[in-house]
Amino acid sequence: MRSLAVAVGCLLLVGGVALVAIADQERLTALAAVKAEIVRVERALDDSRGQNLELAERLTELRAQVAQQDADLADTTGFLP
Repeated sequence: MRSLAVAVGCLLLVGGVALVAIADQERLTALAAVKAEIVRVERALDDSRGQNLELAERLTELRAQVAQQDADLADTTGFLP
């Protein structure tokens, strides 16, 4: 009976070690996937920052044009250029 208990205990120990090893491997795989996703998102963010900067410059130009047109239309002398 004692040898059966030892055998069952060893099987449980080996099974536990196997489960821990598998769980650790899955954790490492998930961690690698998350790191790859972070790199992808950072690249996309850098690209969007560049696009946002270009759009902000264009918006500034358009606002300046609108302000100039508003000033022209607000001319109270009645003489438009």
